[in-house]
Amino acid sequence: MTALLGREDFAWADALRRAHFPPERNFLRAHVTLFHHLPPSVTRELCDLLKDETRAPAPAARLASVVSLGRGVAYRIDSPDLTAVRARIADRFAAVLTPQDSAGWRPHITVQNKVAADVARALLATLSAGFAPRPLSIGGLAVWRYRGGPWEPVGAWAFGTGHAIKPPC
Repeated sequence: MTALLGREDFAWADALRRAHFPPERNFLRAHVTLFHHLPPSVTRELCDLLKDETRAPAPAARLASVVSLGRGVAYRIDSPDLTAVRARIADRFAAVLTPQDSAGWRPHITVQNKVAADVARALLATLSAGFAPRPLSIGGLAVWRYRGGPWEPVGAWAFGTGHAIKPPC
């Protein structure tokens, strides 16, 4: 499950991801991961919950810093509102969360991952040099199905409306 970025922020982040993420591993466009794995058995309930959650206004968020992932680089996101949305969903599905999804959540947009450490350090230095915290637009919430490489959209909903986004993602 992911949070979708607003149109302009998505275009910016996705361009960075396409430029720096190893193409053979880049199966998703720019996004914010909320959960890595929820079982298919909760899909209907999850989609209903996301429709309800997205009736609310979009969560306030900001890009807070550029961070190292060791072998990659990401932008850290500060958003108490999005954190609260995720916490409500985590509470609802606590019994089926994986250890990874039960652990602490650190919202971020991954720009680069699984590259040599020196390549990651160079990009971190480049992105950090011009960075200043700024607002970030969160446009909606989406559910995906993993297909061994490409991800298949299950559904997506726009904040402020609860309406499905067509096409979903």
